[in-house]
Amino acid sequence: MPALICGSLAFDTITTFPGRFAQQILPDQVHILNVSFLVPTLRREFGGCAGNIAYNLRGIGGQPVVMAAVGSDGQEYVARLAEWGVDTSHVAEVADSYTAQAIIITDTDNNQITAFHPGAMQSAHQTAVPARDDLKIAIIAPDGRDAMLQHAEQLAKANIPFIFDPGQGLPMFDGAELRRFVEQASWVALNDYEAKMLCDRTGESLESMSRSKLRGVVVTLGPDGCEIWEQGQRSHIAGVAATEVVDPTGCGDAFRAALLYGLERDWPLARCAELGNRLGALKIAERGGQNHAIDRSALGL
Repeated sequence: MPALICGSLAFDTITTFPGRFAQQILPDQVHILNVSFLVPTLRREFGGCAGNIAYNLRGIGGQPVVMAAVGSDGQEYVARLAEWGVDTSHVAEVADSYTAQAIIITDTDNNQITAFHPGAMQSAHQTAVPARDDLKIAIIAPDGRDAMLQHAEQLAKANIPFIFDPGQGLPMFDGAELRRFVEQASWVALNDYEAKMLCDRTGESLESMSRSKLRGVVVTLGPDGCEIWEQGQRSHIAGVAATEVVDPTGCGDAFRAALLYGLERDWPLARCAELGNRLGALKIAERGGQNHAIDRSALGL
């Protein structure tokens, strides 16, 4: 059945800094930070969490339905999604805006610094969760603030289970708002940094969250795999070695596509995470979030 992906469609300008951020940023001088990074390489990619998740979900055999907003420059992106067989009937065009834009710098340790212009994404809340009987699962991925709040409420009201994936959008919300997201969601997916911030802002531990109505909490750990929390119990899912580490952009989105695919099929959360680790290792070997070839048989599907 189709999976609803609420999130951003964006253009990514991706650059690489052939050094380490840690060697350029002086901790005792951050109050007067003035840093310039020479980035010899630059490329422009189709990106945004919703687009990246849809690419991966379609590639492994899912049926993504994207709900997002693009600007007057976004027609090519929407056409690209449709070519994959993605349902784009809930993608809105905002005529007086640009499509969201991300400018990403990655260093040799795969740390990233990102500047993000939301553009049309700020109007994503104007599209409501559709009244459809065929949506079995959804995800709230990083999007406009109002869109994330309203779409979570709408999904909960429609009794559509969803993954709460705040990502880079997590700092936009205070503790009460984050607790409300967790109350409404069926699963929460974060990286280890986001997990620490979520716990700090809500005043809850991952263990206590997992003992609530949540069906599970997933925390990705980069090359170390991920940990899952279910009913207060933590399990570690080992990482998968990549053939080559080229670009981490979009690895988290690939992982979340695997979660959607497995959860929609009622897989155990550990099995979903194992697929996510395999798909993430496949993605990191290619540049950009939507350029890796997906071989379903090689992923065990």
